[in-house]
Amino acid sequence: MKQMSKLLYTLSTFLILFCAPMSLRAQEEDLMSMLEEDTEPIVEKVTATFKALTVINANTIETVKAKTLVFNIIHRFGNVAEGAHTLAGMDNASNIRFAFDYGVTDKLLIGIGRSKVKEHIDGSIKYKILAQTTDNKMPITMVWYSGMAVTPMQSPRNADGSEKWSKAAHRFSYIHQLIIARKFSSAISFEILPTYSHRNYIVRNVNPDNGAEEQNDLFSIGIAGRVKVNNRLSIVGDYFYTFSKYRNNNSASPHYMPLGLGIEIETGGHIFHINLTNSPGIIGNDYIPDTEESWIDGDIKLGFNIARVFYL
Repeated sequence: MKQMSKLLYTLSTFLILFCAPMSLRAQEEDLMSMLEEDTEPIVEKVTATFKALTVINANTIETVKAKTLVFNIIHRFGNVAEGAHTLAGMDNASNIRFAFDYGVTDKLLIGIGRSKVKEHIDGSIKYKILAQTTDNKMPITMVWYSGMAVTPMQSPRNADGSEKWSKAAHRFSYIHQLIIARKFSSAISFEILPTYSHRNYIVRNVNPDNGAEEQNDLFSIGIAGRVKVNNRLSIVGDYFYTFSKYRNNNSASPHYMPLGLGIEIETGGHIFHINLTNSPGIIGNDYIPDTEESWIDGDIKLGFNIARVFYL
């Protein structure tokens, strides 16, 4: 009997020691399951959809942190087809723009710039309405952009010698864009830009091929994209189509749609773009209504954009 009692005691002790860890492990797993059920997944805003404030011609949905200043230099040379005598157009600057953009808040950006074309002085405002989230409950980022430009250059003359810009208001033009973008992956970003532009003064020429008259108001749609190659290098491009009968097959005054292609290089505090485009205009007030050169005809301009960030 004593031996049987010892055997039973030994077996019971073994079972207790064997089952106790399993019971503790089960309790831990149940506790972890309860904690996981109570803890919501972390939702963050998607960042770096684009790396700069512009692609080539197109604005992006990017703003900057509050109290951050971005200095932009954008340069467009002459046509590459000009040949060796102008070093593929590099001797002839078709446009240069200097600009400062300041983050008032993380969502609100204001800017001012000056271009060579029409000596335009421009001001802009950009506000982030929606931001894409990592859980895709908000699948897009949406931004509103408005810009105004004024030209201080000497007014052109009419045939009778009078000034075309007889009023100060004639010197102003405006552009408004709703920019909608999505970052599909760490490597691919895309945006669409419904655009409205208005010029206070135009010459009401008529397209001799279809009878359409030039208009003060223009509606356009832009697209832009970025494909990341590695941590430093990306391929970028943008294109705008303007809905204008006056611009369709106008043999007297040809107009073309601005197309830009380039590469983007990130080097610390700088974002550097090298690009090709048919548009000498840099701001939408210029490249949307006045792109009169064509890729097909070889009217391609080498350009570069440099952005330097300062944290104030």
